[in-house]
Amino acid sequence: MRHWPDPASGKQPYTPAEMSRAGLCVGCGSCAERMRWDKNGFLKPEPGTPVPESFAQQCPFSPAAPNEDQLAAERFAGAPTADARIGPFEAAYVGHVAESGFRPNASSGGLTSWVAAELLATGAVDGVAHVAPTDPASGRHFAYRISRSVEELNAGAKSRYYPVELSQVLAEIRQRPGRYAIIGIPCFIKAIHLLRRVDPLIRERVTHTLGLFCGHMKSAAMIESFAWQLGTELGRVQAIDYRIKDETRPANWYRAHLDLAGGGNAEQDWWHLADGDWGAGFLQNPACDWCDDVVGETADVSFGDAWVEPYSSDGRGTNVVIVRSRALHEMIERARAEGRLALERVDADFVVRTQAAGLRHRRDGLAYRLTWRRGIVPRKRVQPSTDLPVRRKLVYRLRYAIARMSHPMLRLARALHLPGIYTVWARSVLRLYQSVTWSRGRLGGLLDRLLPRPEA
Repeated sequence: MRHWPDPASGKQPYTPAEMSRAGLCVGCGSCAERMRWDKNGFLKPEPGTPVPESFAQQCPFSPAAPNEDQLAAERFAGAPTADARIGPFEAAYVGHVAESGFRPNASSGGLTSWVAAELLATGAVDGVAHVAPTDPASGRHFAYRISRSVEELNAGAKSRYYPVELSQVLAEIRQRPGRYAIIGIPCFIKAIHLLRRVDPLIRERVTHTLGLFCGHMKSAAMIESFAWQLGTELGRVQAIDYRIKDETRPANWYRAHLDLAGGGNAEQDWWHLADGDWGAGFLQNPACDWCDDVVGETADVSFGDAWVEPYSSDGRGTNVVIVRSRALHEMIERARAEGRLALERVDADFVVRTQAAGLRHRRDGLAYRLTWRRGIVPRKRVQPSTDLPVRRKLVYRLRYAIARMSHPMLRLARALHLPGIYTVWARSVLRLYQSVTWSRGRLGGLLDRLLPRPEA
């Protein structure tokens, strides 16, 4: 195992290119002035772009950088509750926005947009950096932008399972004085706080961070795969909604919708798509296998979906919220008292139940994956361990293989103009994965007799 050299040793630290080759670059853009697509549909620092001297201390997967526990301890030392699974916090809630205009336009309960809008409306921040649709002619379907009004912010609501990066909004924050909030997945929020430690200007201007619970990052090629399976091609896709909201259906019944050139559209439920089983790991960023933060433990406030009953069956969408900032806790409590938010207090165990599968993958699964990790080894809060049932090991091995093999299989299908190469392969390995995981088919029956069936 190769760890990052001690900066005091005088050895040259690893470069972004080395981190990328090691499968540890998530493409956040906090270290680069320019980013570009790699062959698998992920954003990486453009070769030749200047690398900051502090790179070793600001890359979220660097073994030399503080981990989430250290960052959270610095920021939330006075939090009344601390939990090893979800970090320190002031309060946790389940519920939705009661104030009109937020819940119907969100993927979930509308809390992320509401908190960001409240920060803007009260003057706590001058701008919010968030992900919004962009013109596909730009080479990207989604990108970070800074909204300076509630109207601009609301136009970017909903979930985006697409690679994005922070370099341009960080440049704008440096150029234009003000106070800013940034919305992002856990590794991006960690990157921001690492950057704040080494960059006084970012520390002064980024005053709030809003985290999003995360399973893993998907490749941009996921849109191409969906297009193939819906009878069209990537070049015709003008917009994508990954999670159409339908109040008559359970919230966890994801349905993707494509707007096509010429005014047409196509849509399908995720579970009918060859790579629509999220947990199987199709087209996953390799760095996500080495992350142990599901809930954004370094963010001032974090938002996820309440994936437990009765909330997961409520098609209107329901959030689970973890508040770590005392000021945001007071803001949310005021809004609860005014009837603007419909929230109930919950404990850490409830939050963990809503994210049980993701936490198992990022803790038990990560401990197992670390036993076979070679090269640069990120410093994690779990220790390498093989203390798992054999069947659970098979699940993690299959997820890892699917995540790695799906990229070259899709590239091959694209190069030969034969989408079936990828989709037939994906359906085949999905059947194998589900047989091992959920005991479907003959293989599942055999495994049931030989090995105990683990939790998903």
